[in-house]
Amino acid sequence: MTSGSWNESVWQMVARIPHGRVASYGQIAHMLGAPRKARHVGYALAAAPEGRDIPWQRVINGRGMISFPSDSHQHRLQKAMLLEEGLQFDAKGRIDFRLFGWQP
Repeated sequence: MTSGSWNESVWQMVARIPHGRVASYGQIAHMLGAPRKARHVGYALAAAPEGRDIPWQRVINGRGMISFPSDSHQHRLQKAMLLEEGLQFDAKGRIDFRLFGWQP
C-alpha cells in the first residue's frame, strides 16, 4: 500500500467515528489490517489536507489519553473539542473506552 492510499484509508476510517466516541490509533491500524502501524495512523492524520472534514480529535492513544503534550495548543484544542462532544476525562486525563469507545 502506498503512503497516499494508506493515508486515504486512515482518513476514511476516522471519518466513520461517530460524534461523542473515540478510537485509539492502534484500533484504527488494526481495523485497516495493519495492527503494528498505530504510529502511522498518527502520521496520516498529521498529513490530512486542510479543509477535509476528518474528526482527528476522536483518535487518542491506547491509554485513553490525548497524545499531544499536555501544555501544548494542540492538546488544549483536542480536549476542548472532545469535551464539546460530551466526552469526559477522569482526574488523570483519560477517557474511558468502555463508556466512550467506538465499537463499529
